[in-house]
Amino acid sequence: MTAKAALTKDMTGLLLPAGLLLLALGGLAAQLAPFPALTQKGHPVAPATVTLPPGTLTYRAPDTYLREGRQVDAPEIQVTFDQPLIIMQYQVSAADYAACVADNACARAEPRNIGTGNIAATGVSFNDAMAYADWLSARTGQTWTLPSDAEWAYAAGERFADDALGLEGDDTNPALRWIADYRKEAARKRVSDPIPHQLGFYGANENGLQDIAGNVWEWTDTCQTNVRVDAAGVVISTAPACTIRVLQGQHRAPMSSFIRDARSGGCSVGTPPDNLGFRLVRRPAWHEQLLARFGL
Repeated sequence: MTAKAALTKDMTGLLLPAGLLLLALGGLAAQLAPFPALTQKGHPVAPATVTLPPGTLTYRAPDTYLREGRQVDAPEIQVTFDQPLIIMQYQVSAADYAACVADNACARAEPRNIGTGNIAATGVSFNDAMAYADWLSARTGQTWTLPSDAEWAYAAGERFADDALGLEGDDTNPALRWIADYRKEAARKRVSDPIPHQLGFYGANENGLQDIAGNVWEWTDTCQTNVRVDAAGVVISTAPACTIRVLQGQHRAPMSSFIRDARSGGCSVGTPPDNLGFRLVRRPAWHEQLLARFGL
């Protein structure tokens, strides 16, 4: 290789990463451009977040499994997260949600239980949460969405509740499932604490998320799905119903997307959640993913 060819190769090796970096920085500048407007009264700045590293999660699938017409425990599945998960440290507060209402971008919340102070927004439906995510995305120039059920479980860590009854081998006896369900629901009713508390009341989990699995259940974007399996556990059919979404908290709860108060209806089975709220995840922009790929 001639000296000129070697120099050309070296320059190409330097210019490509530099060009990519300039493109990423240009995207970053565009991404940050809307932030000065956030200092206006009533416009919240981007919320505090926790970033979880890529990893894997083995947990109970969120679907309802039916075998020969009888409900059985869903199987454990493994989910891989290839990218970091950026999720709000706290649930969306009543004050921040009220700012969206004041902008005529969100419907007014309808909480059943009235707390005081800096509390989570409650009395909000899945549709309300989606409207807030759209509003916050427009205000910050970032992309905010509800987490999936798997993302919520990954972030919840040790506070994720496995709803399995553990009746494998005995699930052909409906009386045993009824008794197990009764005991589980009775235990839930004993620990009910419906009045919303100050943000941070339930403390942080091992990932640094505050109040997760407290007395505010959180909407996810996961559809309720019925799965029929045969005697060997092989899937026969799946029937998603996206008018019903999965709530996560002290236990899972399927809920119609327009419901703001679980006790008014919409929960298919079990003890209804005390309060309906939400927290969002931020989806990294393309230039953030590019910088991460190059370790910048």
